[in-house]
Amino acid sequence: MSLQSFTEQVAKIASTATGLKGSVKFSFNEGVVFIDPTQQPYAVSNDNKDADCTISLSLDDAMKLLSGELNPVTAFMFGKLKVSGDTGIAMKIAQIIGK
Repeated sequence: MSLQSFTEQVAKIASTATGLKGSVKFSFNEGVVFIDPTQQPYAVSNDNKDADCTISLSLDDAMKLLSGELNPVTAFMFGKLKVSGDTGIAMKIAQIIGK
């Protein structure tokens, strides 16, 4: 799966999302996906900006999160997913993408 595909799927999810209190950056070897919740619907881009919460993982694992194959808490506990910054935002984005 490509970075573009992940970005498109996140943009679709973000188009109806609410309740995110800070920016999120998914960081991959292939690039980044940045979610800006100050706009409605949330703006999603591949801009490498500073974020309130950065989630680092492989693109394959990110796609598994979106499909429901991988639980975000399990991924974190097994070191497949690393969070820096506001963990409350990470928990909220996990709820949003898990719908």
